[in-house]
This record gives sequence, structure tokens and C-alpha cells, in this order.
Amino acid sequence: MAKYIFVTGGVTSSLGKGIIAASLAKLLQARGFRVTIQKFDPYINVDPGTLNPYEHGECYVTEDGAETDLDLGHYERFLNTPTSQANNVTTGRIYQTVINKEREGAYLGKTVQVIPHITDEIKRRILLLGKDGKYDIVITELGGTVGDIESLPYIEAVRQLQWELGEEDCLVVHLTLIPYLRAAKELKTKPTQHSVRLLSEYGVHPDIIVCRTEEPLYRDLKKKIALFCNVQVDAVIEANDVPTIYEVPLEMMREKLDISVLKRLGLPIEKEPELVKWREFLDKLKYPKSKVTIGLIGKYVELQDAYKSILESFIHAGAQNECKVVVQNIHSEHITQENVAEKLKNLDGLLVAPGFGSRGIEGKIVAIQYARENKLPFFGICLGMQMSVVEYARNVLGWKDAHSSEMNPDTAHPVINLMEEQKKVTAKGGTMRLGAYACELTPGSKAAEIYGATSISERHRHRYEFNNDFIQQFEEAGLKLSGKNPESGLVEIIELPDHPFYVGVQFHPELKSTVESPAPVFVSFVKAAKQYAESKNGKTKLEEQIA
Repeated sequence: MAKYIFVTGGVTSSLGKGIIAASLAKLLQARGFRVTIQKFDPYINVDPGTLNPYEHGECYVTEDGAETDLDLGHYERFLNTPTSQANNVTTGRIYQTVINKEREGAYLGKTVQVIPHITDEIKRRILLLGKDGKYDIVITELGGTVGDIESLPYIEAVRQLQWELGEEDCLVVHLTLIPYLRAAKELKTKPTQHSVRLLSEYGVHPDIIVCRTEEPLYRDLKKKIALFCNVQVDAVIEANDVPTIYEVPLEMMREKLDISVLKRLGLPIEKEPELVKWREFLDKLKYPKSKVTIGLIGKYVELQDAYKSILESFIHAGAQNECKVVVQNIHSEHITQENVAEKLKNLDGLLVAPGFGSRGIEGKIVAIQYARENKLPFFGICLGMQMSVVEYARNVLGWKDAHSSEMNPDTAHPVINLMEEQKKVTAKGGTMRLGAYACELTPGSKAAEIYGATSISERHRHRYEFNNDFIQQFEEAGLKLSGKNPESGLVEIIELPDHPFYVGVQFHPELKSTVESPAPVFVSFVKAAKQYAESKNGKTKLEEQIA
């Protein structure tokens, strides 16, 4: 039977429960245990698919097509193993299941209540991943903060499981904040004490307390926390701020979080975690040999979490190239024909991000035109790829009204059009083309060179596609359609052969990029940006010598 670890949070949100959960999982995995992580979110949306990125950050998509919380991206990037629909559950999904059962008469006429019906469904889903024998340890992150009304059913479910499973099969890690008051020059434990006391009032007693802090915790402070929170001193773990989230597993290993967990779960502590590849990655990340500046053109650039997987993919690809990637956010609404050269002149590469809707579209098209004409390495993802098709149709094929039917349903040249199977869809949630699909690459193409293969699989999240009615005109005009879905004929990849790097992809390669397996197209894009920067700098030095 699998062991269960619950990660809860107190005092404030955004303390990093997902990173702590992923770091602990990484250490346990590195010790040879089979580990998975799941996230339970207390909001009533069935999934985050219909949420604005400003509300909830990016929507992460799994192999099996589930629209999930962005923390699942952290889980995959750390563990290098795919998650699924079962790894993310919301209150909306829990209630939907219970109400559907009630409508079917499954409760034999009983009054349906939060306890036991909602809590039983939560427990069923918590235990689901541990029942098939695939995992030794299942880590469950509970979203929100202890004390939130919407989190109460989850805390109650954990209380019941602590009672049902027994001491060595179940463990609670509570993440809290130890603020540093600069005026008093003191670390304060009171918020942590209150948080633990509130959790205890609900009947859940944490076994380990992870303290997020900006200053190191001294020994006497740890003793004080242990005394007032009723845990052992070795169960008080310091989680200090670090330059990158990828250092957190090593910090947790230094604090012996994994050892504390294994002791309390009665599991063997036989060897040190095997983290050779992880350390190699960190060395390259810390000590790059060069630097490139990539412009990220999007319309949600004010919130970093909106493009979380893209930013992390640049970290992975940068380390692979031993190159520091500086991402410069540029709001697409602010780009015009008059200022595009000024805004993009210092870039070594341009990425046009995915998204939905017409806001900022013309700015994206202008930026793409600049990259194409000035041989600036260009990479377009999903909507970014679609707008590169629109730009090519307008400025090379001469179809000035060309557009996506998403933005202009009346255009005479809908070069991007609604997918056939989407035309009868009316509901918005979970109805896009989602999850992993196959893609066949043209032998000898840039795409085949990037992947080192002619058959790949990547994840999707879109409703609109390249309009195959225009394939002949685009190919005759020089645009290479180098990747297609073998079943539907959907164009997956476009490229320009006479450009240093000009690639657009319909899928989302950032969703599969991990520390140990960086996305090939990101690695190649950063490499092209690096070469562009070197040639640009060489040219600048030559001009200086001549002057």
C-alpha cells in the first residue's frame, strides 16, 4: 500500500507549497522511491481552463488532455514524469461528481451533505493514485490557506484519513511564514503558531513544519517553534529564499526534510539521493558562458505566471546551451509599425506567445514581420504560429485582409480557421483540442533536424488551425509546412528555409520541457539566438575597429 503525504499552507498564499511538494518528491524519487504528486484546488471551477491567466496564471495541459493548475507543471519539471487528469482535482469537480450521483439515486434517498458525501469523494480521489501499485508515496498538495472557508472540507478529509490510515502511512507537512521585522531586527514565530493552532483546532496535527523565511532560523528559534507547535525540533525545516526554484531540493536535503519524512513513515533510509544530473544542470545554470536577450511578445506579460512553462523552458534550454537567457517582456498592444524597430533592436530572438482573443493581435503581426525581414530568430507558439501565417499571407502573398476567423469571421482569406470538430461546440470548458497528438516531420526539414526524428508527439490546447485550403499558395510562396498530424492533416509546424531560425508550432512544446529533458525546439531556438548575438557582436566590434 502507498504512503500518503499532505502538504498544507498557512498564514498567506503563494508561499510555495507546490515547490516544496515537488522538491520533497524529487528527493524521495532520487532515493529510489516511486513518487507522484496531486493538487487539490478549493475553487468551484471544474478546471482552470476557462480562467483568465491574470486570475490563475497559465493553464497547464497534461498528456491525457486535462486542463490543470500550473503547479502540475512544477511536478513534471522536477520529477521528469507525466501527470494526468487524476493529479488535479477541484471543488467544482468534487461537487459535480456528488451531484451527478445524487441525480442517479446513488445515495438511496439519504440527505446529501458535506460530511460524509463531499469528504468521502475527496478521500476517494486522494487515495485513487495509491491503489494501482504504481507508487510507493503519493504527495497531495492542498490549495489555499488553512482557515479559508472553501478549504475546510479538504482539511476534514485529511483529519479522517489521519485517523483511518494510521501513523506510519500518513504524514502532514505544514508550510508557514516566519516574517522578519526589520524595525525590530527580529524573526517572528507568532504567525506560525497561530496557523498550526488553527489547523489543530480542525483536528489535523502537522508532523513537519516547513518555515518560509528571508533570514536563517537559529537553533533556539527552531526549539521555540517545536515547543509551541508540538513537533520534534528536527521536524522544523527552514525554507530560505534562494535565487532559483531548482535549488530548493538541495536546500531541503541540507535541512534533512526527506530523512524526517522517511523516519516518520517507517521507510528505509539506505542511500543518499542520486542528484548528479540535477547538480550538473544547476552548475550550468549558475555559471553560463554567454548571454542572450529574448523578447517575449504577449498580452499577459504583467503576470509572470501567465507564461510560467515558457519561462521555465528558457531556463532549461539556457542551461543546455550554457547560456543565460534574459527574457524581455513586451506587451503586444504597445507595438506599432513606427516603434517596432526601436523596441526590438536589442533582441537576439523573438518569441510570440500563445493566447486567445483579438487584443494585441496587430502588434504581434508587426513584430513577426520585423523578425522575418530582419533575419531575427523567431519562434511562434500556437497563436504565435497562427499570426506568423497571417503575416506571411498579408505581406508575401499580398492578401491584405488575411486573418484568423477567430478575429475576423468575414475575411475573404481565413488562413487560420476553426477546426472542423469545433464548429458544433458551444460549451467552453474542456472542449478544445487538448493533450498529446502525433506529428510527422518532413525529412530534411529544420523541424526534423531540431527533434532528430521524423515522428514526434506534443501537447495541444487550441480551437483554430491552419486552413488547409491555402496549403498550395503558401508552399509556392516559400513557406515550408514541415510538420503535420498523420490522421487529420493538421499543419503542426511551419518554417522558412532561408532564415537563420523561423519556426512556428501549433502545439505547446513548453509543456513537456523538464530539467532532465529540455524541449528540443527551445534548445535550438536559444542556440540560434546565441549565434545571432555572436555574429551581431562580432559585426559591432568590426565596425568599431573601422571607425
